Amino acid sequence: MIKYLLGIDIGGTKCAVILGESDESGRIQIIGKSSFPTETAKGFDFTINTIFAAADELLMQSAVSPSDLSAIGISCGGPLDSTKGIIMSPPNLPGWDNILIVKLFENKYAVRTALQNDANACALAEWKYGAGIGYENMVFLTFGTGMGSGLILNGRLYAGTNDMAGEVGHIRLERTGPVGYGKAGSFEGFCSGGGIAQLAQTAALERLQMGEKVSFCAGIELLPQITAKSVAEAAFAGDTLAIEIYRTCGSYLGNALALLIDILNPELIVLGSIYGRAQSLIEPYMRQVIQRECVSHSYKVCQIVPAGLGEQIGDYAALSVASYS
Repeated sequence: MIKYLLGIDIGGTKCAVILGESDESGRIQIIGKSSFPTETAKGFDFTINTIFAAADELLMQSAVSPSDLSAIGISCGGPLDSTKGIIMSPPNLPGWDNILIVKLFENKYAVRTALQNDANACALAEWKYGAGIGYENMVFLTFGTGMGSGLILNGRLYAGTNDMAGEVGHIRLERTGPVGYGKAGSFEGFCSGGGIAQLAQTAALERLQMGEKVSFCAGIELLPQITAKSVAEAAFAGDTLAIEIYRTCGSYLGNALALLIDILNPELIVLGSIYGRAQSLIEPYMRQVIQRECVSHSYKVCQIVPAGLGEQIGDYAALSVASYS
């Protein structure tokens, strides 16, 4: 019997509504999607009405009525309360203060609705439909603009006492360093898109002030335009400074993963976004550090792999919240 699921992916830059169908085996197929910019300046009411309108249109186009839906899943950046279904003032969604988002959807569609933060939702997606299929103990790391994580422990999503489990980006790895998650020298500072850009801007500034050329930055005035992507492109082209920046990132990634492996003893660590695109620049240095720092009995039973869902992970994340609820 086919079950229909509706996924809502809410982000500070864009939102998406995804319609999926699940068969008896539990596999999900995406049958429709609508995405649009999140116009945060227009406020919560505008955004939620846009989401509702997009959902109504998607259901109508697919000839699916709300009564046909088995569940609705919402993936959104935290902080939030998944038990009470409340979004609590995410920094990328100004004005979204204590929003009873689950109640709003249940009142409109009369369908069971669940809410998870985006990292937990992505962990569910990779566990059920991506690289984590068949594993009982898995750590998922977003490794994108920021560094968040979702934990699957003993075959269940672990969210902690108040949905704050897995905030690994806040772990301080050095007393000083690039700033991430409001903390200099943090895991997110060294291992995220924003962190890699900071490392590269500092390194490029040193070279440029000494009159040296930098392949990924033609002048000091262009430092703010450096991105993790532009540095990776330079590294793949053989630029030694860019390679060294990714070496630094990989080494600190190894430090943090060694901590997680020693503490959680997972079977699998799934690394998203940047790792999949720049694995060859990162992995050798990451593994050198893990082998040096980690308890060998824990490391030998833990695989470390890129995310399996690629650019579709956000879509499957929202649907996974619906199917898991």
